[in-house]
Amino acid sequence: MIWLELVVAGIFETVWATTMKYSEGFTKPGFSIATLVAMTASFLLLARATKTLPLSIAYPIWTGIGAVGSILVGVILFKDSLSPLTWIFVGFLLVGIVGIKLTTGH
Repeated sequence: MIWLELVVAGIFETVWATTMKYSEGFTKPGFSIATLVAMTASFLLLARATKTLPLSIAYPIWTGIGAVGSILVGVILFKDSLSPLTWIFVGFLLVGIVGIKLTTGH
């Protein structure tokens, strides 16, 4: 269950990064509020995860999910363009996330 909470925390990290972009520098109240709600949910779930998982495991998983999620959102919603070499490094991020999970013993 703690891993599910950590994954959801990472997803909320992607959500707050996305809504922050849509808030246009916190000038749009609805997206600004959504950003703060998603940030709060993300941090609370990360905090819960670190009660059970070591910080050295929970934090990189959380940031990795947020990073990969934000990359995908950027490409899909904001039409960001990434080079093939960048996609290789995104793949490395995914391998790192999965590798950390598989080798923790938690």
